[in-house]
Amino acid sequence: MKKYIWPFLILSFTYCQEKAAPPEPILPIPNERQIAWQELQYYGFVHFNMNTFSDREWGFGDEKPEQFNPTALDTRQWARIAKEAGMKGLIITAKHHDGFVLWPSKYTEHSVKNSPWRDGKGDLIQEFVDACREEDLKVGIYYSPWDRNHPDYGKPEYVTYMRNQLTELLTNYGEIFEIWFDGANGGTGWYGGANEERKVDKFSYYDWPTTIDLVRKLQPNAMLFSDAGPDVRWVGNEHGFAYETTWSNLMRDSVYAGMPEFSEKWATGQENGTHWVPAESDVSIRPGWYYHAYEDHKVKTLPELMEIYYKSIGQNSSLLINFPVDRRGLIHEKDEEAILKMAAKIKEDFATNLVKGATLKSADDRGKGYEVKNLADGDFDTYWTTPDGQIEASVELDFGKNVSFNRLLLQEFVNLGQRVKAFSLEKEVNGNWEKIAEGTTIGYKRILRFADTEAQKIRINFLDGKGIPIISEIGVFSAPALLFPPKISRTPEGKVSITAAEESQQIYFSLDGNAPKIGENAYSEDFEVLEATTVQAIAVDSKSGKTSEVARVDFDLAKGNWKPITSDSNANWAIDEKSQTYWTSTENELELDLRDEVNLSGFTYLPMQARYPSGYISEYSLEVSLDGKTWKGISKGEFSNIQNSPIEQMVRFDQAAARFIRFKALKTTDRNPATFGEFGVLTR
Repeated sequence: MKKYIWPFLILSFTYCQEKAAPPEPILPIPNERQIAWQELQYYGFVHFNMNTFSDREWGFGDEKPEQFNPTALDTRQWARIAKEAGMKGLIITAKHHDGFVLWPSKYTEHSVKNSPWRDGKGDLIQEFVDACREEDLKVGIYYSPWDRNHPDYGKPEYVTYMRNQLTELLTNYGEIFEIWFDGANGGTGWYGGANEERKVDKFSYYDWPTTIDLVRKLQPNAMLFSDAGPDVRWVGNEHGFAYETTWSNLMRDSVYAGMPEFSEKWATGQENGTHWVPAESDVSIRPGWYYHAYEDHKVKTLPELMEIYYKSIGQNSSLLINFPVDRRGLIHEKDEEAILKMAAKIKEDFATNLVKGATLKSADDRGKGYEVKNLADGDFDTYWTTPDGQIEASVELDFGKNVSFNRLLLQEFVNLGQRVKAFSLEKEVNGNWEKIAEGTTIGYKRILRFADTEAQKIRINFLDGKGIPIISEIGVFSAPALLFPPKISRTPEGKVSITAAEESQQIYFSLDGNAPKIGENAYSEDFEVLEATTVQAIAVDSKSGKTSEVARVDFDLAKGNWKPITSDSNANWAIDEKSQTYWTSTENELELDLRDEVNLSGFTYLPMQARYPSGYISEYSLEVSLDGKTWKGISKGEFSNIQNSPIEQMVRFDQAAARFIRFKALKTTDRNPATFGEFGVLTR
């Protein structure tokens, strides 16, 4: 008998140790370069080009190469800051819409080779590449297909020119991890002196399949970015926010670069998408993409940056944060301070994963190799999953004692497809389960935020999906509270109020241009500001003694006495100091009586901030009058990129006396009647 028992035991033991069959993928799935890219998650943009020196967002194309002359350019400073901020790469604007290029291209004279920088012998792309590689950062290239300088734009000859330049960029500078094609194409431009509008068929003009084949040949590992991908897609806004439901799947054949309805219909991805084209969230650390000195005090605060982090990386997207390098050729010290604060806060929020000390269990394990322990091993390539057909499943965590937490992090093993459509988080209370939070899609990474919660046991329920859940990692964290700066507002009559996030916080403010100090000018009641004044404020937490970042608002003339010259009483919404109201003008203009003669040095225009925008003014003119009869033109121009970045526009001009103002919309982005979120004047 014994000689038969032993072999049987060996066979039984071997059988028990065999790994369960792996789950089948659900298409689409990422390819190898997309798998490598998704691990980066967070990298930087550098907008530095001719626009830096012309003080524009979009150059017209008539700029001269001699305007480009940074005084202290240091690409190593850029790379150092990006590395310290935790970024994995940098993408540079090699050519923007104005056509000026940052390398000595042999195909154009509109280049650094004809600028005074480095005596015309410089190659900024090479300096950028060298600096990135010294810091072990990956290198990316932004190239605008639109060219407002080139005389052949709109003709077949220009497409050849574009491919010749791409060949230079993708041949001479080593490995490129991402190539960024902007969706802005066609419009008014200098075009070699033609000074006209040229429209192109965005779907067919560039013959994208041929260009993509060229890129694949020269840089086979590079990710290609555009609205349509083909490798990574635009998130559909320039706020840096993905969506509560964000699919990496995209109906790619229905999308093309620059399509007007992309943001509304396609940006979130589609559950039934045919191709794997994950989202990339792009945002600038300031309101504008290029450096403007008047935005030095408008660098995003730490709370704003953390909101971006959680709504991009925390919602199944990569994050691309832009540095508008200044005229010196340096990342401004305020931008550096802000991004390093963000890096420190991310580390603080995710310093301790409470799952590491917990006991995990699930009644829904698939079997050997796919156990629940894989969820806490820190290895993305190992995962927990369920038997075929079992879409609904749960994982329980027991911390052994009550712990406090406010973050849940989940990662799907998306290499086998994105699956989860709904999930929830519960805690055990007296033997019953109470819901804490819930979500829809997960994707590569999903982070839920909720109020501080205490529990010994929690349960994550996977409620619905395209297939069985395949989960790589779970994280539970307790992120320290973030102190928000106070909010400063003013009524049209000039009454300023300052509010803190918590009633227990004390507010201190200043009006003299200096930063507020604890113990000086405590805010207790509203005060009056009728003329150009800078109001700054901080909030101080009474318990911890922590101080918020400084809030700052530059007020100008109060608007209480202004009178819109129109029969439409709703026109007051354009000057009510409320960003969420707006006025639609059937006449495409706003005419105002300021009631007093003032010396103007500029104006501000905030486009409507409603959920479904319309009537953004893209081209304007401003006229002034002392008597309401004789008018003088003061300013005329365009609001570049306002469709994608509907921020407050600020225009300055030589001082002019005025009592009456006529602000005209010469063109709107959608040809609909002009809308006015808020209009203001500048007197300093």
